[in-house]
Amino acid sequence: MSAELISILVLVVVFVIATTRSINMGALAFAAAFGVGELVADLDADGIFAGFPGDLFVVLVGVTYLFAIARANGTTDWLVHAAIRLVRGRIVLIPWVMFAITGALTAIGAVSPAAVAIVAPIALSFAARYGISPLLMGALVVHGAQAGGFSPISIYGSIVNGVVERENLPGNELVLFFASLVVNLIIASVVFVLFGGLKLKGRDLATEGKDGEARNGGAKEGDGALAADSAHLTPARIATLTALAALVVAVLVLDLDAGLSAITLAVVLSAFWPDASRKAVSEVAWPTVLLICGVLTYVGVLEEMGTIDYAGNAVGDIGVPLLAAVLLCYIAAIISAFASSVGIMGALIPLAVPFLAQGEIGAVGMIAALAVSATVVDVSPFSTNGALVLAAAPDVDRERFFRQLMVYGGIVVAAVPAAVWLVLVVPGFG
Repeated sequence: MSAELISILVLVVVFVIATTRSINMGALAFAAAFGVGELVADLDADGIFAGFPGDLFVVLVGVTYLFAIARANGTTDWLVHAAIRLVRGRIVLIPWVMFAITGALTAIGAVSPAAVAIVAPIALSFAARYGISPLLMGALVVHGAQAGGFSPISIYGSIVNGVVERENLPGNELVLFFASLVVNLIIASVVFVLFGGLKLKGRDLATEGKDGEARNGGAKEGDGALAADSAHLTPARIATLTALAALVVAVLVLDLDAGLSAITLAVVLSAFWPDASRKAVSEVAWPTVLLICGVLTYVGVLEEMGTIDYAGNAVGDIGVPLLAAVLLCYIAAIISAFASSVGIMGALIPLAVPFLAQGEIGAVGMIAALAVSATVVDVSPFSTNGALVLAAAPDVDRERFFRQLMVYGGIVVAAVPAAVWLVLVVPGFG
């Protein structure tokens, strides 16, 4: 058996053990990375750790640390009430407000994980307070980010269009943008209907009687006082809001790292208000950090030993262009669910060049299908966006929420590549 097949089977075993024995999958993945790296791939420790996602580690820690402080001093409560006032108390519109905000951020140039890192903690705090499914809210945030992710001036759009130009392929920036926008809007609408979005109709501050009263159990003791307190801006909340605005500017305008910026701002707030910040470090989603970093370290070992290229080249050698096209879309989706969407797009588009050159597959439709397949799966808890959603959700059973995201991500991986292949590739666009 080849080393590549062994590494894939070990990954399957990791999934099975983590699911059946309730062991943190990240810890298992670190052990698997060590075993496969040393015994199969002949990698030393440096080679194994080369796949450790240090940037994602800092993003997860920094953003959850900053928003733990925001929760402790009541800033997130104030933001929730501000969102309610924005839509005049109509709770049914809040998930779509979050969808639109993340979409607008990515469309004007924000990296998708940066937009999700900014919006997800606010959106999921609102979901927890008002009894909205965290899966519904988290999915709309991520799909919103991907809906705007391929505008001509966006990061993803610029990368894909650049690869297309470099490979001398025909491209269409607007088809790419609208393909992602429409697919993510349709998926978000389905999620909204299936996970209780329609039940939010008619719910607003007037009908619920009190600002802050959630439907999942009714008003709790002290809710009235909390709601009244949440309406006021204290010095700590003003400083925290300023820090959040500074995070947006740092990431979107100054192009600074989201994780390093967030952790720096959190430290500044902690220095001025240590009492509110004392427990924030313990509220960082450490189990999620371990899970994501472990799995991505193992994926790094797979890349280092050539397993990813092995799978891509095997598909590229298939003699039936339409079959190769759908398999490439599935490879893009599956790998991207565990790794960098940008990296996958940059690798798979060149792999598609040989059979695109045959003229049997439309290049414009194929490129759009690959781009959508590689990014729509970012709801997976192993992707950066999915991990941010998992880490940002307050007051949830994280193991249960992780399984929900994993199942939902699996459904998206199974269904969307075939759908976009059927709509964009089979007709031969481009």
